[in-house]
Amino acid sequence: MRTTNDTGFAAPAGRNLGTERRTLAFAELIATVGLTLCTAIAAIVVTAGMARADVGGDVIGNESGLFALALLLGLVFIGIGGFSLLPWDRRHRH
Repeated sequence: MRTTNDTGFAAPAGRNLGTERRTLAFAELIATVGLTLCTAIAAIVVTAGMARADVGGDVIGNESGLFALALLLGLVFIGIGGFSLLPWDRRHRH
């Protein structure tokens, strides 16, 4: 049984593109521009929301010692995780 995949902007498998080539390119351009604009708007909105939240100021102001300890532990864990990327000599000595 033959299955067809008719999704996306591509032409069907048994048919070549003729005059639709320009329309297809325009549709892909519009989709790319739309996705780029939506991504930029979402990034701006999230950044503005984080700037207005000011959560870090409240945490640091009330419990600075605990925040410093958590930051230090986080950096230690990141450093330990970085060691896993180093190449190790795995040759066995006989």
